Amino acid sequence: MSKIDKRYDFVIFFDVKDGNPNGDPDAGNLPRIDAETGMGLVTDVCLKRKVRNFIQIAIEKQEGYDIFVKERGILNDSIEKAYADISIDLEKEPKNEKDGKKRLEKGKAQGSEIDAGREKMCKDYFDIRAFGAVLSTGANAGQVRGPIQFTFARSLEPVVALEHSITRMAVTRREDFEKGKDREMGRKFTIPYGLYRAHGFISAHLAEQTKFDSKDLDLFWKALQEMFEHDHSAARGLMSTRQIVVFEHETALGNKPAHELFDRVTWKRTTEGPARDYSDYEILLDGDKIKNRFEKVKVL
Repeated sequence: MSKIDKRYDFVIFFDVKDGNPNGDPDAGNLPRIDAETGMGLVTDVCLKRKVRNFIQIAIEKQEGYDIFVKERGILNDSIEKAYADISIDLEKEPKNEKDGKKRLEKGKAQGSEIDAGREKMCKDYFDIRAFGAVLSTGANAGQVRGPIQFTFARSLEPVVALEHSITRMAVTRREDFEKGKDREMGRKFTIPYGLYRAHGFISAHLAEQTKFDSKDLDLFWKALQEMFEHDHSAARGLMSTRQIVVFEHETALGNKPAHELFDRVTWKRTTEGPARDYSDYEILLDGDKIKNRFEKVKVL
């Protein structure tokens, strides 16, 4: 393992076929769409969720690779556990007089205790090291700004959200069955096809603060490539990572602005009419078709 001393910027392309990549709970779970352009959207939060889910599967119960934000997790309990593990009793007066002679609020860390708690949380949880977290609730371990950040993903072309009626050959309640009802109707929303593009950034300076190292980075690249393979559901249809282009700078500050690098990655249609498959597109780097699914480019 070694520390990260270079900046990285990356582009990821993924697609969905006959599925809903990221429903909006405030809109009846309709696929997210830019109302002005018709482009499909997938939030950065959704993409981070996929990475977290993969890490849980790939390195289950390995020390240092737990996930802080996970299903049925209680965040404040995790923060309290971190303090218990490093033998800081937040019900008693601070051990270090520099942190104050009295506990300002029972159950809450103060002074250097917060730094110790934050360091412990970064050590134990992959997603805190990678994405950061708000740890200032409950026992209070401050805030962590993570080295990896995503943009929203946006489809290359406008998408169409289709609404389907579906039938379940059973009822939920006995009283409905006794009234003669033997099935229930529902609705399902899908996008026939959409190829999405998202951008990401990795800061060497923030990686140093959270101790996000080369092993973590290799695992993150693996997660990007395989995150949809272990996240299949009837609602999401067929989703796949199609292309990742990573720009590796020579230094922690970087050699060029990210937008100049992203402009080098373009696409073109290979067919006419509505796109229904990845083969309807070509992804290009500096005008040439990219040969490898995971392409790393050194920025000089």
